[in-house]
Amino acid sequence: MTEYLGGAVIPSGFDVPVEPLRRAAHYTGEPGCIADARDFAARFLEQLRTEWCATADGRADGELLLLVSELVTNADRHSSGPYILELEGTDTMIAVSVYDSSTALPRRYPKDPERVGRHGLEIVHALATEVTAERVPVGKRVRAVFQLRR
Repeated sequence: MTEYLGGAVIPSGFDVPVEPLRRAAHYTGEPGCIADARDFAARFLEQLRTEWCATADGRADGELLLLVSELVTNADRHSSGPYILELEGTDTMIAVSVYDSSTALPRRYPKDPERVGRHGLEIVHALATEVTAERVPVGKRVRAVFQLRR
């Protein structure tokens, strides 16, 4: 926003674009990494509430942690190395990205209540408003956009 005072233009600072809050964590795949990733996401959401005045509805905490668990578990199981969890958030959403060393893109299986396992991507699609997977120079990135309020 720009104020005009007696012909002079005074920048007020409110017209500056605001960058989303971004945090990333690196995991080796050792036991406990998935729990650490969930804790990292919970602290990130709390930081969004504090710094961005983000308001999330009652389901957001649990569903965000489930989304992170599913994506990190997939990276843990299907790659042969470390992985990175990257969170980017505003007052209304969090983009969850997981990078791993595998170039194989995740496969979404048709719904089948008889199937044991392989429901992770199905869960991610149910929780997120947008899910993408792409190859990157180090392997792949799976990204899910999670809305804090429905």
